Amino acid sequence: MNSLSSNAGALPPRGEVPLSPPGEGSRGDVGALLSSLGGPVDGQCPAVSAVIPVYNEEMNLPELHRRLVKTLEASGRSWELIYVDDGSSDRSLEILIGFTRDDGRVRVVEFNRNYGQHAAVFAGLSASRGEVVVTLDADLQNPPEEIPRLVAKIEDGFDVVGTRRKNRRDPLFRRLASRIVNRLTGGGMTDYGCMLRAYNRRVVEQIGECQEVSSFIPVLANLFAKRVVEIEVQHAERQAGVSKYGLGKLINLQFDLMTGFSAMVLRLMTYFGGMVALSAFALGGFILVMRVIRGNAWAQFGVFTLFAVLFLMVGMLFMCLGVLGEYVGRIYNEVRHRPRYVVSRIHGGGPA
Repeated sequence: MNSLSSNAGALPPRGEVPLSPPGEGSRGDVGALLSSLGGPVDGQCPAVSAVIPVYNEEMNLPELHRRLVKTLEASGRSWELIYVDDGSSDRSLEILIGFTRDDGRVRVVEFNRNYGQHAAVFAGLSASRGEVVVTLDADLQNPPEEIPRLVAKIEDGFDVVGTRRKNRRDPLFRRLASRIVNRLTGGGMTDYGCMLRAYNRRVVEQIGECQEVSSFIPVLANLFAKRVVEIEVQHAERQAGVSKYGLGKLINLQFDLMTGFSAMVLRLMTYFGGMVALSAFALGGFILVMRVIRGNAWAQFGVFTLFAVLFLMVGMLFMCLGVLGEYVGRIYNEVRHRPRYVVSRIHGGGPA
């Protein structure tokens, strides 16, 4: 495969679309890149698009692809598969490119480095053409065999179909983090952490219009949906590889949710400040009264209590400043208008 620099000013190889020159497009959008493919092979958009973000999943990909193709073929609907390689360092990209050579309905969006799961899903949604778009992880914990159930719900008139994992097979800390996410978001769903979801075309296009860098797609989609539903799906243990969502990424996700979809924490800080001011006023009044009643000696014994309260207030103050810093930092990231991701190449899309 030629490097990007060597392709400058030349036509790309068939089925491969190189990166646009700097400055073209916005926020890493892949729509302009896809236009050079000349549209769908059969002249019509598929009924179902499956979007799968991939990061170092070489051991799971062959089985995942086999089950996806089998399930989509059995559904009787036209389909396409869109894998997004999120800067994998193993053989994942090589395996994915092999899939595109075997089947023209498979495309691979290749990132120049790792940008994270949600950036990869954003890219996959931008590349999708189906009337129904299904997203799922590549770790096989969410069975691809569940896809027809989600598509059927969209065809019943729902805009977004979420899923709730039955007998979840994840470590304790991930389950606890997921509960916090669900509590922060609400919105009528109980398992926002499950990536096996389905969206209708209108919702996907609305998501594509959103330009924020830090976001959480399941919650974002619900903002544009009139009818949402959540169904129970099976959940399996990871068969190979390790989870890419460590503690640090989970904490960052919590902050994205907190700052991107609610000002509740800022209001809590305001309420807390008001309560501290009232408490300080009441405490000062109490000390003054007791000093008048009991004399100067009484006030001296309360000095350590005052120190304890002071240290507590200072600690809370710094924590509140940290929360404000999270909001300001994300505002700074937005106003710089840097791309959400950079696409190196799009593989596939030609005849099988």
